[in-house]
Amino acid sequence: MSHSPSGFTDKIIVDRRKSYRNSDVRKAVRKTRDRLAEKGISDPDFDQDLLIINARAVRSGTPAIILLIAMTAFAAAFFGMGANMLVWATVATAVVAARGQFASRFLATPRKAGEIGRWTALFFGFHFLLGLCWAWFAFSPCATCSEADTLTFKVMVLLVAMAASVTINHNLRWSVLAEFGLPIAVFAATHDGIFDPRGIMASASLLTALLFFSYIAVLLNKASLASLSYRSENDALIAELEMARSISEEARRRAEEANLAKSRFLASMSHELRTPLNAILGFSEVMANEVLGPMNNEHYKSYAKDINQSGQHLLKLINEILDLSRIEAGKQELHEEPLDLASVVDDCIGMVRMKANQKSIRIEQAFEKEMPRVLADERSVRQVTLNLLSNAVKFTPQGGTVKVKVGWTMSGGQYISVRDNGPGIPEDEIPVVLSAFGQGSIAIKSAEQGTGLGLPIVQALMAMHDGTFRLKSKLREGTEGLAIFPRARVMDVMPAAPVKTENSGRGTATPDHAKRQPIAVGQD
Repeated sequence: MSHSPSGFTDKIIVDRRKSYRNSDVRKAVRKTRDRLAEKGISDPDFDQDLLIINARAVRSGTPAIILLIAMTAFAAAFFGMGANMLVWATVATAVVAARGQFASRFLATPRKAGEIGRWTALFFGFHFLLGLCWAWFAFSPCATCSEADTLTFKVMVLLVAMAASVTINHNLRWSVLAEFGLPIAVFAATHDGIFDPRGIMASASLLTALLFFSYIAVLLNKASLASLSYRSENDALIAELEMARSISEEARRRAEEANLAKSRFLASMSHELRTPLNAILGFSEVMANEVLGPMNNEHYKSYAKDINQSGQHLLKLINEILDLSRIEAGKQELHEEPLDLASVVDDCIGMVRMKANQKSIRIEQAFEKEMPRVLADERSVRQVTLNLLSNAVKFTPQGGTVKVKVGWTMSGGQYISVRDNGPGIPEDEIPVVLSAFGQGSIAIKSAEQGTGLGLPIVQALMAMHDGTFRLKSKLREGTEGLAIFPRARVMDVMPAAPVKTENSGRGTATPDHAKRQPIAVGQD
């Protein structure tokens, strides 16, 4: 059974099985926010933000409204509405300018909790004052104009004003009604909207436009509210992400420190762990072989053999743990030298041949000839090869075959391949087998127990050589371990030493057979 580190709860730092944020709460908050937005109910937390957005829009839209008032006064003078429109334009411009100054003051003033209602009421006050100005405009007569021209002109101006107000003030709900409700009522009363058909149509058109623009304002307000909600949600997610990242970094740092401390401890305890085992193995072997005399009790002799075998197994386990810990602690050093991979692999085959013969396992060799040497650490290469061969012999059934190859890779590197015809490994268990202390389910049932450190050590040693390790397996067909050394570690054929010529005494000649040979490229 595999015990992956990610399968346990880190009780000291963080439980990785749970998300940092409760997804159910997040969904409930989103649904509530959307429901409030659909009903037009503002979140108190967003009222201030909406008012700030409205104040910015008022400040930036003030010149446009003043321009609209000036154009209206100019057109009214052209139609002959008299000097009354100049006074109206002056008053309306003053109100609009005052509202713009008030918006600037609001943006510049620090706001305290509970004051948003007062500021909102003041904004509505300016809308009401501006509504009085538009009511003045709707009430103003035109002595030289026809009734139809006056209705058309006033309706067009009020429609444009309502559209501009919706565009600027939609973040302040019901501001359109507050500003244009009175002007439309004054317009209807002034032009006999109750009795005159044209007045009725004009008043109905303005009322319809007011309702339409109010509806548009509500939609825009909901959109602004949703935008603020999503922005707040995004800010919260970013904050959570930063917090989770800091927690993850802290967890990683602590885990690395703990792992490094463990590795250093085990590496430094090598002597203390091996010394008592040497005594146990030595004395148990003396007793099992009856070096100091025969043992009359066969049970004691059997016990001595069991002690020796168990000690050997424990020593192997300790050695593998120490090897992996030494690599993780960075204390494993490579003593690189030119190596003939075929010779090293052949020596390792000789070490495991006796165990293979006990199971009637045939070891087949296929080595490419005249391969250049590889710059590598001999001890590490032997350990890699022995681990692969030991696994192959362990999991190969009685009378099976183990195929060992040494050859070229397509990129010009060299490889060691060990293939068996054992039970194989399921594809989803290969990452488990390559993890520390990981073992496949089929391998546990079909072979003797191991430490689960052989292949991780192979993988770590190959990484130290800038190489790669691949594990290929199919159920009921066998497994292949492939250790690949990169092209950079393959040494070119060395040229012959310089030879002095008889004529000059100072020239050099290199025989043709000693020139550097290009490295052939084979297949994996």
